[in-house]
Amino acid sequence: MNLIDDWPKTTEAAKEIQNQLRDRVILQDQFSAPKLIGGADVGFEENGAIARAAVVVLSFPGLERLEFAIARIPTPFPYVPGFLSFREVPVILQAFDQLQQKPDLILCDGQGYAHPRRFGLACHLGLLLNLPTIGVAKSHLIGTHEPLDLAKGSWQPLIDREETIGAIVRSRHNCRPLYVSSGHRVSLPTAIELVLNCTPRYRLPETTRWADAIASQRGAFKNTEPGKVSP
Repeated sequence: MNLIDDWPKTTEAAKEIQNQLRDRVILQDQFSAPKLIGGADVGFEENGAIARAAVVVLSFPGLERLEFAIARIPTPFPYVPGFLSFREVPVILQAFDQLQQKPDLILCDGQGYAHPRRFGLACHLGLLLNLPTIGVAKSHLIGTHEPLDLAKGSWQPLIDREETIGAIVRSRHNCRPLYVSSGHRVSLPTAIELVLNCTPRYRLPETTRWADAIASQRGAFKNTEPGKVSP
């Protein structure tokens, strides 16, 4: 997929697209039990000029890493809170196209429905791929919640304008929470359950934890080249 030529260049154009597409987002479960589950994340090179995406595929529920793919493109949109998908989706799509095994569902390192216009990264990517997606953000963007218990598995609804838009979820005991929301074709209760099933040891789901390490070129992935896959 190559959307760069027609990709919006301004926040006004991007906001219009968000407002046009948000009503197409499906907030109910529309998928079978996943056997392959994916994670997507984007890092940046050359002071932000180059976007580098990693999409990783794991078995589910075993969470064995099966494959990953990488893509690099000139960064197509500036960093503006609330418009992350316009900066990251094009390069994620290029990485996704390289996969030999397509995931049944994708966890995104970013917001989904928990977004000022209810159209975060996970919603945008899910619609373009017509795949179930979940937003798993590391930081708060919008909404309020009640105090959260310290135990793993605790969660509270995330509320904005009297609407439940997501959940704040404790994925590890006494650790900073995650902000989970539906992306596309996944209900919020199922999104919470899947995120917790993907966090057996660490704060981040295994899907996005691996994708983050690859996209950011950390550890064993420091010099990984685009297009390489792991056995």
